[in-house]
Amino acid sequence: MSHSNQLNQAYLKMKNIIKTIIIGATALGFASCSDFLDQTSPSDLSKENVYSSAYYTRNALNKVYGLLVEDATYSQVLAFSFMVNSDCELVNALGESKATEDAKGHSLNNYYTSKAGTFDKVQRAWDKMYEAIEDCNDLIANVSDKSSKELLYYKGEALTLRAMLYFDLVRNWGDVPLKMDPTREDLSNINHGKTDRDVIMDTLIVDLTKAIDLLPWAGQSGYTTEHVTKGYAHALLAQIAMQRAGWAIREQAKTGYETASKNSDPVYPTQRPSADVRTKYYRLALEHLNAVIGSGVHALNPSFANEWYLINQRRLDTQYRENIFEIPMGLGSSGELGYSVGVRVSGATAKFGPKGNSSANVQLTAPLFWSFDQSGKDTRRDVTCATYTISTDAGTGLMTEKMDGNKPFAIYCAKWDFRKMNEEWRQLAVNSDASSKVMTGINTVKLRYSQVLLLYAEVLNELNGGPDNSTGGAGMTAREALAAVHGRAYASADKSVAENYVNGISADKDAFFNALVDENAWEFAGEGVRKYELERWNLLSDKIDQMKADYTAQLNQYPAKLYYKTYQDADGVKIDMSSVCWYEEPANTDGYTSVTFWGAELTDSKQQNLKSFLPYISGGLNATVKNRYLLPIYSTTISDAAGTLQNSYGFDNK
Repeated sequence: MSHSNQLNQAYLKMKNIIKTIIIGATALGFASCSDFLDQTSPSDLSKENVYSSAYYTRNALNKVYGLLVEDATYSQVLAFSFMVNSDCELVNALGESKATEDAKGHSLNNYYTSKAGTFDKVQRAWDKMYEAIEDCNDLIANVSDKSSKELLYYKGEALTLRAMLYFDLVRNWGDVPLKMDPTREDLSNINHGKTDRDVIMDTLIVDLTKAIDLLPWAGQSGYTTEHVTKGYAHALLAQIAMQRAGWAIREQAKTGYETASKNSDPVYPTQRPSADVRTKYYRLALEHLNAVIGSGVHALNPSFANEWYLINQRRLDTQYRENIFEIPMGLGSSGELGYSVGVRVSGATAKFGPKGNSSANVQLTAPLFWSFDQSGKDTRRDVTCATYTISTDAGTGLMTEKMDGNKPFAIYCAKWDFRKMNEEWRQLAVNSDASSKVMTGINTVKLRYSQVLLLYAEVLNELNGGPDNSTGGAGMTAREALAAVHGRAYASADKSVAENYVNGISADKDAFFNALVDENAWEFAGEGVRKYELERWNLLSDKIDQMKADYTAQLNQYPAKLYYKTYQDADGVKIDMSSVCWYEEPANTDGYTSVTFWGAELTDSKQQNLKSFLPYISGGLNATVKNRYLLPIYSTTISDAAGTLQNSYGFDNK
């Protein structure tokens, strides 16, 4: 459905809302991700009466949240489909034919396409995002600024959700239509041309400033981190301000902007604002990052492993609230994290269901794995990277963990792990139909407190010309903020290793920035953060090239055989992860299992990873238009937009 048709549909729904509030069957309740409202439909109510009622306004807001949990939005497409490729995260597309990749949308992830009408995920995501925006527009326009505190909370949520949706539209499509008012009865305001992305982001900053005044903090007035709160509005505003100061590929050159000296197309240049404008946005970002940090509402979970255990368990952390906003999914009805992305279970199992688990749509790279502290003391490596597959013996039903061998671009993302999910999920999976998805109900985390700390460190480093010159108003220097994130990844007995690393980073501004770029990979790999940050830094192309060069150079370092020990328990054969000889062969191999590993590529006769897979990975990024990481607008959206929309960046319109 096109943008214009989507607005038609939205208008018709909002016309009906005068008599009946239409809420999807999967709209989310106020309490938690597992609570779904049985909606009732009031009759014969005017729009004014609907939006003066806390009950019906809350139901209308729930409709927006309901749209966020669909496959076309944050259950699948905006949870992982559009988040790759970066230097760390790859789409699962190795060895497929071009036709197969096109059918799955994978060639788009590798930046290969000129076709606007090839990938229907692009259309579905666009339509659903604008549908949710239309619902937000209606609520925002009709809840009076003189309403009750509860109604103003809902207005603040709608303002923030609309800003989040537009920000994600900008990050994925660039310049897009900006529509901030409800659709009129005569449909005279449904067709909009593109608005410059900078104008959009400036508008969102104003809206979020309003939302901050309206919203409660998490933990107040019954609000949890499954609804947007004051903390998320502050953090989102800071994110947008940082993006506003950053690099972006443009539809045409802008006067007064800096053009990048590398990775910039002559027709569609990569530009950023001037230094004085950037400083203004850095200071704005710092103000709102300080608000989050100074609130005391959000903090790091002291254990990185426990942070991800709780996410897999679908348990909200009400102690630390590291996840500043989680889009609330529903077990069995939404949420593909853990099913489509995560530790790989190959085939049916008696314990975890006839469908198996994780089709591994996001895979990680050997250079990422190799970049972690090789003492093995950074706990994030093994929480993030699963270099193994789990299968089940059909006869005995026992499970076997086995290292994957020479698959340097197919490391599974272990942050989502069926073994950490709770019994409620397991029972659902075991009793599910073998042909159907098992929707995990795991929330999509939009922003973590660790990201706030790293953005804070980046801002201070930029404003002060180094990491040690100011505490920035939150009582921390940039180095101390980085130390908090890096140190959290190490056990108590190993904190000195983390401290030595952070203290050893040069006080030079550029050197510290490079350390932040590395930390971003170690902290967020697989989560859909990395690609957008690399774009903002104009490092996406460089870092992909570096990953390829690192892989080629590290072939001499990777073991040709990986040795490890196993043990057996009641479930089957498990890998003793503490025994794995990642960096050197054991002196005595007795008692070890071995598998051909990444270094075997040097002597492999085909060298498929090196000669076939590596060149194709992200190979389209600079193939037609330099640095073209954005998505095309779908062809039917263009054709139905009455001439107001066209593609750019070398994409066609058909």
